[in-house]
Amino acid sequence: MQTDIDPRSLIGRKAYDRDGHKIGTVDEVYLDDATGVPEWAAVRTGLFSRDAFVPLAPSTYRNESLHVPYERGLIKDAPDFGVGRHLSPDQEIQLYHHYQLALPEPAAPERPSGRADRDFGHVAGRDDPETR
Repeated sequence: MQTDIDPRSLIGRKAYDRDGHKIGTVDEVYLDDATGVPEWAAVRTGLFSRDAFVPLAPSTYRNESLHVPYERGLIKDAPDFGVGRHLSPDQEIQLYHHYQLALPEPAAPERPSGRADRDFGHVAGRDDPETR
């Protein structure tokens, strides 16, 4: 997905499958724990008020809507983890397998912070409420 899109702007937008069929409305956006990059969107499908998780990486944002490159049936059959909670690593792996996506490379271990790191001030990160 385009990296210059503010994930908050996706909330409430319509989502469409690869054939242009409406699958629902984006309910929440989930960020990667390690990078803070938007990784998943929970789309309210309307079917029993269920949210289906869709990957954002292969999706596109155009005409003020999210276009997911998968068929509606696959999206609606995605594992249901509920919304409003953190996705565990095991849940993310289940989603990667469901969409037949390659698992991401493990994050490099963090290096100890030095004086130079502290001199630059606060940088918004995954624990910053502004970026959720």
